[in-house]
Amino acid sequence: MLQRRDFITASAALAAFGAHAQTSDFWARLREGGNVVLMRHAQTEPGIGDPPNFDVKQCSTQRNLSAEGREQSRRVGAAFQREGIRLDEVRSSAWCRCVDTAQLAFGRHTVWAPINSFFGGQGERDTQTRQVLAAVRGLRAPTNWMLVTHQVNITALTGEYLAMGEVFVTRPNADSNRLQVLARQTF
Repeated sequence: MLQRRDFITASAALAAFGAHAQTSDFWARLREGGNVVLMRHAQTEPGIGDPPNFDVKQCSTQRNLSAEGREQSRRVGAAFQREGIRLDEVRSSAWCRCVDTAQLAFGRHTVWAPINSFFGGQGERDTQTRQVLAAVRGLRAPTNWMLVTHQVNITALTGEYLAMGEVFVTRPNADSNRLQVLARQTF
């Protein structure tokens, strides 16, 4: 019979193996190209959504990246650079936490309205989701697009939930109106 200590050790070993397998698949998929890479903005100050009466053009009125989120963004960028991953486009939501994540990680971004948040009725979920899917449908290797956006947008595109700073490697799925998640990684 396994002792509690043996169970914990075995569980930790399995978790480490799973994380390693996930990482190697993540980078291999990115090297193939033809991907839509979805990143939820990095860690923010505590809260959900934005304060009442926030202004998307005024960062001081929004929920912004925390110090950990800024460091997390830099780790993402360093990992992509270390792995030599090609990103042909880096597009960001207009929210400051997304713009800052993209800038800190990749040193560039283009604000793209279809990936702006629609949390709390701020945008049009179905319209924005269709616009993203139409734009990425024709992506082929070696092209990769990075989209830095919000959990609600990524869930609408994939049907999956992700943590702040987590990245999905996806591809359009011809059989549905969703992007298929091929690999995921938290930084």
